[in-house]
Amino acid sequence: MKKALITGITGQDGSYLAEFLLNKGYEVHGVVRRSTMETLTKMSNLKNVLDNIHLHTCSLDNHLAVYKLISLVQPDECYHLAASSFVSYSFEDEVSTIFSNFISTHYILSSIKELVPKCRVYFAGSSEMFGYADHSPQNEHTKFNPRSIYGISKLSSYYIVKNYREYHHLYACTGFTYNHESPRRSHAFVTRKITSGVAKIALGLATKIELGNIDAIRDWGYALEYVTAMWLMLNNPQGPTDYIIATGIPHTVRDLLEVAFGVVNLDYQDYVVVSNEFFRPAEQIPLLGDSFKIYQDLKWRPTCPFKDIIKEMVVNDINLLKTF
Repeated sequence: MKKALITGITGQDGSYLAEFLLNKGYEVHGVVRRSTMETLTKMSNLKNVLDNIHLHTCSLDNHLAVYKLISLVQPDECYHLAASSFVSYSFEDEVSTIFSNFISTHYILSSIKELVPKCRVYFAGSSEMFGYADHSPQNEHTKFNPRSIYGISKLSSYYIVKNYREYHHLYACTGFTYNHESPRRSHAFVTRKITSGVAKIALGLATKIELGNIDAIRDWGYALEYVTAMWLMLNNPQGPTDYIIATGIPHTVRDLLEVAFGVVNLDYQDYVVVSNEFFRPAEQIPLLGDSFKIYQDLKWRPTCPFKDIIKEMVVNDINLLKTF
């Protein structure tokens, strides 16, 4: 039986990946913070699998703790998904973001190199690494140009993954994941802010949603399909290769609003307030991913329609609110 170690297992991707790997017959281990173990709401994404996985408390910015964990688990595959993932443009928390995202990646790679060099490593990259891109859609050869500390931290981690692959011969690769959504998406992201806001309005618990630029363009996919791509990358007969994981289909926040409010037969224009407080710097060239390479090599392609993803999220948020 293969053993997999997932950092960030309580998050959207980590929890879906845990379920996916269990169905594949893996022994699944996950890394959590001690504070997370003590908070039931933070464990809610794992409610379906808690009895079938092994959880370990570990600070990923502690080298000795990471080393001991890798030594204990002896994983065949490691999916490094944990990160400070909220994209801030204020640079308020840049030191901790750089430290937690880069240092944790380095500690994991160095420990695996020493203890289980045959272990295959997936690192969760991001479209934010391309930032102010010079063309659209982006592919694996697009020049990096991050514009946030989050993007910079992901890019620095990408290069250390590349270094361990090329100079230490680890099976280590990066997936450049574009926005991917599901009912388990954090409320910090605009998709969940909107779907939960629509649910509150539909149930009479709110009267408006405040947003920034509703004409901003995003490449939104389905999280369940993206974790499949991660597994395919670690089981690639061609060896460790970096891939874009995206739909390549542009949608605006306005499109998202129309779909989400349409689920409850309301007009978004009656409830949305545009506020300068929530505006982010606009991309002159949209972040859209070209996933042709991963389709060509691994036959992965996104299939879930955008409308179905948003509808599932709205219905889920309505049902969640009804249980309170």
